[in-house]
Amino acid sequence: LMLPRQYGPNNNNNNFPQMNHVSCTVLSATPSIGALRLAIEEAVRAHPLLRSRVDGDGEPDERIDLFQMVRKGEPNPCTFVAADAADIFNSESILNIVNVPGSDRAALDESWKTNFNYDLDHGDWCDPSRGPMWKVTLHQLVPEDSNNNENQSRPLPCALLFSFNHAISDQSSANMLADQIIANIVQIEEEEEEENTNLGKIHTPAVPQKMPIALEDSVLGLEQRFSNVQAAGFSTQTAAYVAGKAAEGLKSPVIVPDSDATSDSDSGGGGLLGALTIITGNAAGGEDSVERSSTLQFRKLTQQTTTALLEKCRQNGVTVTNALTAAVTLASTDCIDNGVEKDRTQQRNYKVLQSLDMRRFGDKLDRGETVACMAGSMDLMHGPLEDRSGQSLRSNPTQSKIKQYWDLAKEGNEQTASFIENDEGPRQAVRVFDFAMTISDMNNLVDLTAKSKDSQGRAYSAGVSNVGVYDRQKAVLREGETERGSLKTKHGKYEIEDLYFATSHARTGCLYQASCMTVGGEMMCTFHPASPVVSEETNARFADSFIEILEIIAGTKKVEVKEEGEGFSIPENALTLAVAAIGSVAVASHAGGFSNFFQSIMQMKANVADPADFWAALNFWIFFAVGHPILQPILWISDVLHGSPGPKIADLVPATFLAGNIVAIAAFTMSKEIKSAVNTAALFAFFAYVGSGLDGQAGLGDFNLAVDDPYKGQIVKGCPAYEEVRQPSMDGFDLNKYQGFWYEQKFHDWTQFKEVYDTTLAIKLTPDGLGWIDDFAVKGPAPDSAKLSWDKSPVANGAHYFLFGRVDPQDPPGILREKGFGVEFPNYIVDVKKDPTTGEYTEAIQFQCLERGGVRVFEGINFMSKNPTMTEEEMTAMHARAEKAGMYPYGASPEQMHTVARRPVGAPDVDNSWQAMWRAIGVDKLLELLTESIEDGGR
Repeated sequence: LMLPRQYGPNNNNNNFPQMNHVSCTVLSATPSIGALRLAIEEAVRAHPLLRSRVDGDGEPDERIDLFQMVRKGEPNPCTFVAADAADIFNSESILNIVNVPGSDRAALDESWKTNFNYDLDHGDWCDPSRGPMWKVTLHQLVPEDSNNNENQSRPLPCALLFSFNHAISDQSSANMLADQIIANIVQIEEEEEEENTNLGKIHTPAVPQKMPIALEDSVLGLEQRFSNVQAAGFSTQTAAYVAGKAAEGLKSPVIVPDSDATSDSDSGGGGLLGALTIITGNAAGGEDSVERSSTLQFRKLTQQTTTALLEKCRQNGVTVTNALTAAVTLASTDCIDNGVEKDRTQQRNYKVLQSLDMRRFGDKLDRGETVACMAGSMDLMHGPLEDRSGQSLRSNPTQSKIKQYWDLAKEGNEQTASFIENDEGPRQAVRVFDFAMTISDMNNLVDLTAKSKDSQGRAYSAGVSNVGVYDRQKAVLREGETERGSLKTKHGKYEIEDLYFATSHARTGCLYQASCMTVGGEMMCTFHPASPVVSEETNARFADSFIEILEIIAGTKKVEVKEEGEGFSIPENALTLAVAAIGSVAVASHAGGFSNFFQSIMQMKANVADPADFWAALNFWIFFAVGHPILQPILWISDVLHGSPGPKIADLVPATFLAGNIVAIAAFTMSKEIKSAVNTAALFAFFAYVGSGLDGQAGLGDFNLAVDDPYKGQIVKGCPAYEEVRQPSMDGFDLNKYQGFWYEQKFHDWTQFKEVYDTTLAIKLTPDGLGWIDDFAVKGPAPDSAKLSWDKSPVANGAHYFLFGRVDPQDPPGILREKGFGVEFPNYIVDVKKDPTTGEYTEAIQFQCLERGGVRVFEGINFMSKNPTMTEEEMTAMHARAEKAGMYPYGASPEQMHTVARRPVGAPDVDNSWQAMWRAIGVDKLLELLTESIEDGGR
C-alpha cells in the first residue's frame, strides 16, 4: 500500500504513488558535512531497511471475480532485500545539502518547511526497486561572510529533514535514527578535536540489527497469517470486530466539509452506498480529477501548558492522547461547515483515527530495536456534536462545555481501553487486514476511494498521532552496552529546538490531521490535511482552534469559566441519586472485604456459646471501626479552618472561614436536596472508609480491620499460642524489670490512630503484683497528618488514657492479661533486648491477640524501646526478631506497621493563641481530672 506501483488487471497504468513520512529535527548547531556523512553511514550499517530495496511486483496469478477485485495467488510478492553491511548505500545517495543564505532562523524555517511540504507528497526522490528508500536533507545557514567550510561545525541552527517511504519507518524509528546520528556526530567531532584531525570515528557504534519482522508477525506471532492458518485464525472476536466496523458506517460520520453542493442532511462521503459502489470497482459519485496536496501548519504548546494539560488529564483519569482526540474532534466541529453560516446548526457524528504503536500489542515480537514501520490505528466514534462546539467553548467557556470536553476524552479513553483489552482489538484488526491484503486488491480499493467525488479520498473526520515524550523512548543499543538507553534532547552542543513530523494524507486519509510529540517539555504539532479539500486558511483556523482549546482546558489561557443560567436549581433528588450512585460504586469496590468479614462474623457467632461474649468482641471491633472514619472529617475541617486566608478574629478564627461556614450552613438548611446529598455522601463515605479498612487499602498499620486477614495470599486464622511466638530472650523474664517508661516506635493496631505522635507507655505493677497499669500518653494530631492545625489541638501537648490488666499466676512469665471495652485478651511479651551492662530491658515486642469462636477479631503489635529514637539498623533488627518469632503473618512486617512520629527530644511544649484559649477555658484541667479519675477507677 505504501509503495509506488502499477497495479490492476493487465497492469493498466493505474499509478499508485508512494506514501511518505517526513520528520524534521531542528538543532541548535550545524555539524560538519564530513561528520554527518560518517554518522549516516554508521546508521545504515546498523539498520537493514536503511540499505534495502524492494523486489517483486505483488501482482496475483489472477483476479477471479466479476469486478476484478478478488486476488488468487501471489507468485512475486513485494519483498525487502537488504544489501550487506559492507556494501551499503554511500551517503552521497542519501544526504542532500541546502544552503540557506544568511543567519536568520526565519529563513531556515522557511527552507525546511518548503522541503517538508514537497517531500510529504512527492516520491520522485525515491526508487524502491533500487533503494535507498529514505534520504536526509541538511538545511544549513550560510552567512554572507562565511567561507562555508564543510569540515567545520558552526554555532548556527540547522535542520535535518528525514524523508522516508512510510513502508520502512514510523516516528518512533525516526526519533531513534535521528538520536543515533546526532550522537554519532558528537563522537566523531570530539575525536577530531582531540586528535586535531578531520578523520574522526565512532568509538561505540550501534549493534547491527537483523531485518525486522513484519507487523503481522509481530502482533499475531510467527506463521499465524491467513496464508498459514486460513480460516482457523478467525474467531467470534473476529466477527465482533468486523460487525463493529460495519456499525461505524451506519452512524454516517462526517468525512468531508460542507460545500455549495452538500445538503444539510448529507454527511458527505457516500456512506454505506459509497462503500458498495467501490466494491463493484467504481469510484463513489464518479471520479474526481482534482489533484490534492498537503497543506501544513506548525504549532507549539508551551511547556507550561503541556505540563498543566498532563496534570488535568491525570485528574480526569485520561491520557494526553485522549485529550488530543477530544480537542481534534471539537476543532473539527469548528471547520466542518466550511465557514458558511447557517440558519440552524447541525449535529454530526465524528470518526477519529487514533494512531497506535503496534509493537505494544499481541506477541510483541518487534522490540523497536531497529528502523521499521509498526504503525497501526484504531477508530474512535464521537457524537452527535453540534457544529462549532469548539468555538462555543473557546468564546464562552462554561463548566458544562468543559465537562463536554472531558466527556469526549473519557469516551475516547473507554473506547481505547475496550479495544486494547487483552490485545484483542489489535489482534483482530491485524488479522482482518492481513486477510484483506491476501485475498483482495486493496490498492485498487484505496485508489477508487481516493478518486471518489463523494469521499474525496477522506475516510475519517479527523486523526491524531501522538508519539508521546521524545526522551522517554529508547535509543539504539551500542557496542559494549547491555541495555538500551533513552533518547536525549541534547548531545554535546547539539540540542533539539524543534521536531515536527507527518505522513501524507493527500491521496487518502483524514479530513483533519494532527501529529504531535513532546520534546523538551513542549508539545509540537503538525497539521497536515489535504488541499483543496481543506484550504490553507481553514487549516490555520483549525490549528489555532486546536491549540486554544487545549490552553483553555489546561487552564493556562486566562478566561472566565462561567455557569450557564442565572439561577441555581437542582432537579429533585438528582444530586442525591448521583451521590448515591457514586457512593455505591465506592462501597462496592470493597465488596470482597465486606463479604469476608460477614462470613467470619457468622462463623464466630455460630462457635461462641455465650451471646454476651460474642457481642462484647463485636462491639470492641465496632467501636474502633467507627472511630477512625469519624476522625477524618474533623482533621480535614481543622486544616480548612487554619488554612483559610484573611484576617483572624481574636487571633484564632479566620473571618473567611466563618463566612464560608455561614454560606455552607445556609445552603445545607435552605436546600433539602443539598442536605440530603451531603447526608448521603457522608453515609457512603463512612462505609467506603470502613470497607477500605476491611480490604487493607486504608493503611495496614492502624486500620487493618479484617478479621482472620490474609498474609501473602494465605488466610491466617485465629491467634497463636504463646509458645509459638515466645523467643529465647524471654528466658528468665523479670516482670518487675519490665516496668518503666517506654517509647512506642511502631505499631500494627487498629485501636491506635496514625494521626497521633510522641506515643509513650508508662507500665507499672500494682502493689500486690497481680495487676498492672499502662499509662498510655499521646499527642495529636501529628504534624504530617494535619499540617496546618496540629499545633492548635487541645491535646497538642498530650493526653493520657489508661489500660488495665491482671497478671495470672497460672500464665508463664511474659503474658499479661489486658482488659478494655468489655473484653479481655492476652498481651504477649514476645521478645526483649537487654542492656549488656545493667541487664535492664531496652527494647520489647508486644503482641495482643483477641480470638472468639476460632476467629481472630483483633491483633495488636507494638515495637517499644526505652530510647526515644531508634536507628534504621536497630529497627531492621527488631523486624528480623519479629519475623523469627513467626509474627509477620499477624502484621509485623515493615509494610504492615505504622511508624510513630516524634518531635525532637526536648522540644518545648506547643504554645500559641489556641493553646492559651484551651487553658483559659480549662481544657488542660479537665484532661488532668479525667486522667486521675480513670486511674483511680482502675485501681
